[in-house]
Amino acid sequence: MAKSRVDGDGIAAVHGLARTLLECERVALNFLQRLSGVATLARRYADAVAGTRCRVLDTRKTTPGLRLLEKRAAAAGGITNHRMGLFDAILIKNNHIAAAGGVRQAMEAARTCGLPIEIEVRTREELREALVCGAEHLLLDNLTPAEAAGWIGEIAGRATVELSGGITLESVRAYAEAGADFVSAGAITHSARAMDISFRLELA
Repeated sequence: MAKSRVDGDGIAAVHGLARTLLECERVALNFLQRLSGVATLARRYADAVAGTRCRVLDTRKTTPGLRLLEKRAAAAGGITNHRMGLFDAILIKNNHIAAAGGVRQAMEAARTCGLPIEIEVRTREELREALVCGAEHLLLDNLTPAEAAGWIGEIAGRATVELSGGITLESVRAYAEAGADFVSAGAITHSARAMDISFRLELA
């Protein structure tokens, strides 16, 4: 039986030959501890914004090869999965804007793909140009909660707003209360602490 070392509660019971169980024990625990850590941290973020209209999103900052599992763990913890890969939505970031020659050019090029578009804006000028170009989802990065509130006030509901960049468990509620529709935190998957889970063999 797998048990949490914090409170001793049983998590799961498996049955089989002792040799098979012992061969599989470490790999199974590695996955269980890692994914339980992601789900637990996701729950803490979700609880931190409870009562606001803001939803917490995960990111693509996942362990190579484990994205699907880690995103499922994040969803189990109560947050919203966002962008499984480059194939389900387009995120225009600062380097894309620079490469395209500007906000308008980047958005026009992205629209040819027919996918949902989100654009990161770094200045008020870029924000205003994105809104003029019909941006529906804006990403505001590395703002303080007070700065975010000011930007969101200017947006005035013309686009949905996601805040990101250094948002921690301690600060996430302040960002949610700034008026964001979404906050995203890569820490949920890239910095989650594995849970301490053990396996105890019991002979029938």
